[in-house]
Amino acid sequence: MIRTTKMRRVLRHLRLRKKISGTAARPRMCVSLTANNMYVQFIDDEAGCTLAAVSTLSPEFKALNLKRNVEAAAALGKLAGEKAVAASINTVVFDRGGFQYHGRVKALADAAREAGLKF
Repeated sequence: MIRTTKMRRVLRHLRLRKKISGTAARPRMCVSLTANNMYVQFIDDEAGCTLAAVSTLSPEFKALNLKRNVEAAAALGKLAGEKAVAASINTVVFDRGGFQYHGRVKALADAAREAGLKF
């Protein structure tokens, strides 16, 4: 069976989602990447709601005037960490979304840790 790159990523994400779930005490930090944008959400899977979110489309990020590269991912991780701490979220479960843990995903996670989140 021939699988596309997107299909393989979705299958990896489904494998991850079988093992991890977010709660109100420890929400899931979901990272999503596209060719042009990056998104981070803090999700309570039990209640089915998003507690906080930030992306490259948000006004806080656009004020930084960064391109969509590793440095921008680090800045987005810092913003996500600050927004989560402001929403009284200290510990999270990291959901990389089926993406490989290097480059933008790793930079985002490291910056969120430095901003005060515990994985």
